[in-house]
Amino acid sequence: MSLAATFRAWLPGPAADRRTTAPARVHAFDPALLWVTVALLAWGLVMVYSASIALPDNPKFQRYAHTFFLSRHAMFLAFSFVAGLLAFQVKVETWERVAPWLFVAALLLLVLVLIPGIGKGVNGARRWIVLGPLSFQPSELAKFAVLLYAADYMVRKMDVKERFFRAVLPMAAAVAIVGMLLLAEPDMGAFMVIAVIAMGILFLGGVNARMFFLIAAVMLVAFTLMIALSDWRRDRIFAYLDPWSEKHALGRGYQLSHSLIAIGRGEIFGVGLGGSVEKLHWLPEAHTDFLLAVIGEEFGLVGVVTLIALFLWMTRRIMHIGRQAIALDRVFAGLVAQGVGIWIGFQAFINMGVNLGALPTKGLTLPLMSYGGSAVLMNVVAIAVVLRIDHENRTLMRGGRA
Repeated sequence: MSLAATFRAWLPGPAADRRTTAPARVHAFDPALLWVTVALLAWGLVMVYSASIALPDNPKFQRYAHTFFLSRHAMFLAFSFVAGLLAFQVKVETWERVAPWLFVAALLLLVLVLIPGIGKGVNGARRWIVLGPLSFQPSELAKFAVLLYAADYMVRKMDVKERFFRAVLPMAAAVAIVGMLLLAEPDMGAFMVIAVIAMGILFLGGVNARMFFLIAAVMLVAFTLMIALSDWRRDRIFAYLDPWSEKHALGRGYQLSHSLIAIGRGEIFGVGLGGSVEKLHWLPEAHTDFLLAVIGEEFGLVGVVTLIALFLWMTRRIMHIGRQAIALDRVFAGLVAQGVGIWIGFQAFINMGVNLGALPTKGLTLPLMSYGGSAVLMNVVAIAVVLRIDHENRTLMRGGRA
């Protein structure tokens, strides 16, 4: 199906076509999922502008215009839209064929980002590869690549999924390699998301409960050791437990305490769009990791609950598309869709938990909304792949071929 035909399939037709005697229109894919995605992207664009408009008043950003982050984020959205359209045209069977090669490419990029002169360092972390005026974060591609690779791996190992060393250990080794490269940047947040995606796909792919809980226990011990053996990670935990203490209020607990102040100021209905005080150089990274705090201050509890409801609905809908694909005997497509649901849902949960003070501070953006070209690009591509899976599901249910 061509792109034009795809869009015509769900656009409303003339009034005559909507008479009660006419048959119900069959959509090419889920329009509600598309519009919820567009709504989150648009709301994110507005909030990035609101959260960043005062940044040029800071000497650190004085050479930027007040619309600098708005214009760049709008450009990121345009690139992401084009990439999403292209990704939608790719058949799911093609993603299955290229999954191992995409995983290898992601590994190479994770290695390249650690090389001085290629990788760009910011605040002590080397996470970006500079591409002219833009920069790309390989860890975002790694999330998508691991997702595809894990789904393809489970399909190939379906006959030995009850044997630990033949089914689980090779996948665990692949995730461990990715983890070591990410921790070298360091980017523990991305590693957590990738580990959860891989574990979720293993579980949904049919690994028995005993093996799954063994893997979960190993991962829990590993992350506990990472925190225990790192002074600054331990300080973050202590700051999370008592952000208002004299020791932490101006140190590791500074972001968390000001995030809570912002959300507290919003009360029920918020102070109004653009009325945030905390974004005026009090709350660091307000346009990236702590965008939800600005939403809470400007839109109040109503805005936060609405946002949570949108992400909850999106995650639930994506998981339903995955289950539908598996019911049609399309296991790879189903695992990919459910993996995207785990990715979006888990990362949104962590970001919201951090902003609300329910979880320790972690450098993870709010999917589809926070400022950041690489993250938005890969989120949109992942949603486009889910829409493609839904399109092929509907085609099969109408008696066609995927």
